[in-house]
Amino acid sequence: MAARLRLFPLNAVLFPGAVLNLHVFEPRYKQMIGECVEAGEAFGVVLIREGSETGDPSVEPHQIGSIAEIVEVTPLPFGRFYVSTVGRERFRIRKIVSRDPYLTVEIDTLPDPQEDDPGEVANLEERARAAFLEYVELLVQFTGETPNVDLPADPKSVSYAIGDALQVTDAVKQRLLELSSTKQRLRMELGFLRRLLPQMRKLLERRETERREKAERGEEDVHRGEQERYFGKYFSVN
Repeated sequence: MAARLRLFPLNAVLFPGAVLNLHVFEPRYKQMIGECVEAGEAFGVVLIREGSETGDPSVEPHQIGSIAEIVEVTPLPFGRFYVSTVGRERFRIRKIVSRDPYLTVEIDTLPDPQEDDPGEVANLEERARAAFLEYVELLVQFTGETPNVDLPADPKSVSYAIGDALQVTDAVKQRLLELSSTKQRLRMELGFLRRLLPQMRKLLERRETERREKAERGEEDVHRGEQERYFGKYFSVN
């Protein structure tokens, strides 16, 4: 069923179940958040397709995004807000209703369809979960930091959690969000992980080799932010 929704276009992808924290400082979005809080309503988050995240009234969003439920608002000086949200249902934009003072759109919500082969989905979820846990373990070895990622129990939520946690480009995340079923999403994520994991193992092996060689030469090991270089936002699996 179509509904109207206030829209917050961002250079980010929000998955159902994921947490998104926002520092709201533009007048139009301060107004939008204030109206949402007063009315007890959520807003939509979509990845920007064309345009700037701030100060661009002609920004063009992707067609599919997620509803953001406001869970906490912290007032800041000068009328700014710190807003904590959680992703809920996906939606597709039918049409843009207004751009003034912020984007308002007409949407259809997009529930995931009932899977026709629960056994295959469960098998995909098990393999994707195992590959993702290895991915996290390798990230820990590389960065020395433990990501705060707890995978849920059901396959659909797992598919969204993996999509949110993968350190890939926003374009890849948008592709994952747009997939119409849990099976498709898990299959695509498993494919990504199978390509990523060998690359990560090789990079770790190379780093350890370089460290041993430096130690043998008596050189000090200098950490150069390799995790950002190799596993940051723009690490592509295409």
